[in-house]
Amino acid sequence: MPAGSRPLDVALAISKRLADDCIVAKVNGELWDLTRPFTGDAQLQLLTTKDPESLDVYRHSTAHLLAAAVLELYPETKLGIGPFIENGFYYDFDRATAFTPDDLEKIEKKMWEIQARNLTYDRVYTKKEEGLTKYAHEPMKVELITERAGEVFSEYTLGPNFIDFCRGPHLPSTAKIKAFKLLNVSGAYWKGDEKRQQLQRIYATAWFTKKDQDEFLLRIEEAKKRDHRKLGKELDLISIQELAGPGLIFFHPKGGIIRKALEDWMREQYLARGYSLVYTPHVARLDLWKTSGHANFYADNMFVPMELDDATYQLKPMNCPFHILIYADRQKSYRDLPVRLGELGTVYRYERSGTLHGLLRVRGFCQDDAHIFCRPDQVEDEVIGCLEFARDTLTTFGFTEYEAEISTWDGGASGKYDGEPAQWELAENALRNACDRVGLKAKVIADEAAFYGPKIDVKLVDAIGRKWQLSTVQFDFTLPRRFGLEYVGEDNKKHQPLMVHRALFGSVERFFGILVEHYAGAFPMWLAPVQVVVCPITDRQNDFAHALGQQLKDAGMRVEVDDRSEKVNLKIRDAQMQKIPFMLVVGGREAEAGSVSVRHRKHGDQGVVPVAEFIARAKQLIDTKSSTD
Repeated sequence: MPAGSRPLDVALAISKRLADDCIVAKVNGELWDLTRPFTGDAQLQLLTTKDPESLDVYRHSTAHLLAAAVLELYPETKLGIGPFIENGFYYDFDRATAFTPDDLEKIEKKMWEIQARNLTYDRVYTKKEEGLTKYAHEPMKVELITERAGEVFSEYTLGPNFIDFCRGPHLPSTAKIKAFKLLNVSGAYWKGDEKRQQLQRIYATAWFTKKDQDEFLLRIEEAKKRDHRKLGKELDLISIQELAGPGLIFFHPKGGIIRKALEDWMREQYLARGYSLVYTPHVARLDLWKTSGHANFYADNMFVPMELDDATYQLKPMNCPFHILIYADRQKSYRDLPVRLGELGTVYRYERSGTLHGLLRVRGFCQDDAHIFCRPDQVEDEVIGCLEFARDTLTTFGFTEYEAEISTWDGGASGKYDGEPAQWELAENALRNACDRVGLKAKVIADEAAFYGPKIDVKLVDAIGRKWQLSTVQFDFTLPRRFGLEYVGEDNKKHQPLMVHRALFGSVERFFGILVEHYAGAFPMWLAPVQVVVCPITDRQNDFAHALGQQLKDAGMRVEVDDRSEKVNLKIRDAQMQKIPFMLVVGGREAEAGSVSVRHRKHGDQGVVPVAEFIARAKQLIDTKSSTD
C-alpha cells in the first residue's frame, strides 16, 4: 500500500463488503482507527462484528454520541468520563439540574438525530499546554489531561461542535451505529471518591443489531423480576435495617433456613474432603494486621480501629491471618502436610455506600474460607481437589454452565508482584495442569494476578445467561514468609510451606443472592424454606390437616398448615405467590381415604395419591438434592 494508507484502504482493496463489515483495526497488536494512517510497515488485523473487541469500540463510540447529544441539549453540562462496560457504556456528567426520565427520552432522540448526520469520528492531536488552556473551564478534563496526557495527546471530534480528550480508537462514523438504548441515570462520585463532587451517570446499552439489543432488554426485564432485593422482601427472606446501617444483612426465619442448608452442606463437605473445621474471633490486635500487611495494603477497606485498654483492635477483613496462627501454633512435619483449615467465618469490610448492592456487595459477610498449607510436591493435587470441590458445589446447587480464568503475573517486569520467578513458575504451572487434569477450560489473563500469587477464578452462568464471579483458588507466597511459617522436611531441615486460599461460595450472602435470582425465588425442594403447605378445604378437615402436617414433619419436611377460614383457591394462590413447591389439598374424601390432592407450583394439579406415596416422592427430591421439579 502507498504511504499514507489507512486500514480502511486495505479493507477496500480486498472487498467493499469487508470494508462495510469492519469496525476497527489492530496495528501491530494495538487497536487502531480504520481511518488513521499507518506510520510505517505494520502487521494489520481487520476486526469485524465477530470480534469481541469491536463491540467495546462500538460502545465507546456510542458513549461519545451520548455526550454530544447532551451538550447540544444542555450546553452548560461538564463532561466526566464515558467508558464501555459489560453490556453497554455510561457517561458521567456534572450538571446542576437532575436528569429526568423525560430528559433521557429527549437525549436518546437527539442521539438518533446526530447519528443520521453520518458524522465522522476524527482523531486530532493537541499539545498538552494548549489542551490545558482550552479545557480551563472544564476542571475534570483538566485533571484527566494533567494525569494521563503526554506532551501531545489525542482528541476526537464528532462533527464541528464536539471534541473530547480521548485515546480512542473509534468507529469511522456514526453510520455504523445501529442500536442503542438509554437505561437509567444514577449518582456517581468523580473517580469513585465520595469526597469529590457527585455527578450524574447515564447508563446505556448498545449492540450491533436491534435483534441483539431486544434480546438483551428482555433479559433486563427478566432480571428485574428476579432481583433478589425485591424477592427477598416479597418472600420474607432478608432485610437491611436502616437503624442498624447499610450493607448489613438480616436473615429472617425463612432466609435463615436456606442459609442453614447452605452452611450445613458446606461443613459436611469440609469434613468429607479432609478439611479441619476451625472457628476464629471477629477482632484482633492491629499488630496482627500489620504483620499480615493488611494494615498497609488493605487499610481503605477496613473499618476504623478500636482503642481498647490493652491495645488497638481491628475488625477482621480476612480470615487468613487467623488460620495462619492456628497452623503456626504447633510445629509441623512434612508428614503432617497438607493441613486444610476451613471456616465459615464472618468478615467486615468498609465498602463505600455507593457500591453497596443488596446481598451482592455488603459490609459484613460470611466467607466459606479455607487455607491449605502444603509442600511443593502436593500443590497440583491440592489445586485439583479445590477445582473438583468448586465443580461439585456448582452442580449441587443447580449450575451446569461455568468457565474459569487463570490470572498470571507479568514476569516480574513491573516489580508490583511478590515472590521469586521459580515460585511463580511452579504455581502457574500447577494451576494450568490442574485445569487440564479436571477438564476445565481456562482462559489465561496476563498481568491480573494478586500481588502475592496467581489465581483461578470460576464464573458460573445463571438461568438467564448472566455470569457471576464465584469460586476462587489463590496462591500466596507472601503470608507464609511474613509469619515465618515452617515445616520440618524429610531432610530434617526447616522449609516454608506453600499456602493456597480457597473460597467456593465466595460469600454466603453473595451466593444466597445469586441463588435467589437463578431460581427466581422458586427454590428446589431441598432448599425451599417451606416445602409443603397443607390446605384443608373446610374447617372440618383441620384436624386431619394438622395430623398430616405432623406426619410430614416427622418425615423431615418443612411444612405449614393453612387452616384459615378462607376459600381453598385463595390458599393455593397465596402458596403460589410464596413459591412453595407442593400444595396438598385435603377435603372430606381425602381425609377418609388417607390421601392427598397434590398440586405443584409449576405443573399444577398432580392428582390424588396416598400420603405414603407423596412422602416417598418428596423425600427422593430432598435426599437427592434435585435442582429440578
